Amino acid sequence: MGYSVGQVAGFAGVTVRTLHHYDEIGLLSPSGRSRAGHRRYDDADLDRLQRILFYRELGFPLEEVAVLLDDPESDPREHLRRQHALLSDRIDRLQRMAKAVEHAMEAHQMGINLTPEERFEVFGDKDPEQYAQEAEQRWGATETYRESQRRAASYTKDDWKRMQAEAADWGARYAALMEAAEAPDGERAMAMAEEHRQHISTWFYDCAYEMHTCLGEMYVTDERFKAFYDSMRPGLAEHLRDAILANAVRAV
Repeated sequence: MGYSVGQVAGFAGVTVRTLHHYDEIGLLSPSGRSRAGHRRYDDADLDRLQRILFYRELGFPLEEVAVLLDDPESDPREHLRRQHALLSDRIDRLQRMAKAVEHAMEAHQMGINLTPEERFEVFGDKDPEQYAQEAEQRWGATETYRESQRRAASYTKDDWKRMQAEAADWGARYAALMEAAEAPDGERAMAMAEEHRQHISTWFYDCAYEMHTCLGEMYVTDERFKAFYDSMRPGLAEHLRDAILANAVRAV
């Protein structure tokens, strides 16, 4: 006899009105009718409804769902593989978003003048404070660290956006410099290293040349920083380290 529309609505967690609408537009027409003319759904109908609801959860409009389900070239196994891939991707994105919001909340608790929503908007899944706990353990007792925290606490969302834009512009120009085969101790490379030092001094703390050379070495020896700079262009971390050193020597 199959399942009644009320039973199917209960199984699927949808309303009877939704099932009526799917029937009216031809998206899910029940396979049978009772003697009284009531809709009756069989197991194949339930399978189709499951696929419909998966696609709806993934944001597909009903028109596209109908096209996907009625494609003569696809089969139920293909739908399941496609939906599994899409759902896995969504789960991964949501997990990254949740992690980013957690970072934003931690940053807010540290005194940075941004709401969690604004932190996520500005940085996505990249939080500039992701190494904050480690930094505090290593340098928390220093005046340099305290000065960096004081400045960061006063920045607005627009400040963080401007800082991010400046860093991105610098990275693009440094990558172009390397593309042009500029040596680390060349004038342009040393000028870019000096600009890098001034950026730190402007936004975080007074970065003396000695401090800058220590940072340059860390950009190479710490895999996380090396990966960050090398993502702009392979080899950039070491090139920058050498340019920072040449710039410091020149300034003495």
